[in-house]
Amino acid sequence: MLDASSKNRPLVVVVCDDRSQFFAFDDTLHEFGLKLLGCFSAEQVLNGKTANLPKRLIWLIDVHFDGELQDAVDSNQPYLVLVGFTPAPNLSNLQAYQKWQNALIRQLRQRLNLPQIQKIQQTTPKPWRYVLLLGASMGGISALKDFLSHLPAQMPVAIVVAYHFDAKMIHTLPKTLTQNNDWHCQVITTNQSLRSGSCLIVPIDRKIIFDSNGRIFLQNQDWGDGYQPNISAILKNMSDVYNNELISIIFSGMGDDGSKYLSETRSNSSHIWAQSLASSSCISQPKAIIDSGYCQFVGTPIELANQVITVVNASH
Repeated sequence: MLDASSKNRPLVVVVCDDRSQFFAFDDTLHEFGLKLLGCFSAEQVLNGKTANLPKRLIWLIDVHFDGELQDAVDSNQPYLVLVGFTPAPNLSNLQAYQKWQNALIRQLRQRLNLPQIQKIQQTTPKPWRYVLLLGASMGGISALKDFLSHLPAQMPVAIVVAYHFDAKMIHTLPKTLTQNNDWHCQVITTNQSLRSGSCLIVPIDRKIIFDSNGRIFLQNQDWGDGYQPNISAILKNMSDVYNNELISIIFSGMGDDGSKYLSETRSNSSHIWAQSLASSSCISQPKAIIDSGYCQFVGTPIELANQVITVVNASH
């Protein structure tokens, strides 16, 4: 029987060829206090990339496990090998995703005889109190600039900007949006985490998914047909994981992106706001939010910034 203390718990290696599946393993093991030593493809294992790993590791094999791969894994003298896992559901289906996580941990508890493996309680406060999703398209740049210039970067909020923009020009947005404020702004180009004082711009060419720990995962797929990026899909995912800690604000823009899942968003107690039509260069996008009946606050970019300040201060 292995020692159940977190200091002496075994290390885990994942063999997986699917990036999204690897993130699900990583997320689950992290939440339950197990350390993932590394993720390798089947080809890397067969080519000896794992030859120098420590012995007596837990190996989670999520690829075709033939005799050749088994011999390569056995040469590392593993403590335990588990083979074959169902695909992890998308994080946008949080209930199904958590069910997948629980099934994995239940299997590890039983096979390792470690019933004490439990989800780690967060002992340090999150670096942010609220997450802001700012959605915009045509005419939205000036509105976003006004909003950011009137919202102090020192506030405990993390910002995500989803803007319908040209893929080649999106990397000019950080400089444009931070001309008159102290926000740190960048396009999401790698897996990272939400941070207070940071304004992260959603990529045009790749989907992203958020988890409850504030981590952002780039997916190996585009947004599909429709809006690029898809503000409605982002809002739904973020609402599912952040609930009443999410404030979504739809600014000036063409079309109705952002309005697709508003009933589910409100059922999660997430906040839904919109820029006033009189202050919008293009009213279609905020009008769709207002006309939905789910919008809770409407204002100019400055009024919206002041309302964020009011809500955040009231939460202390």
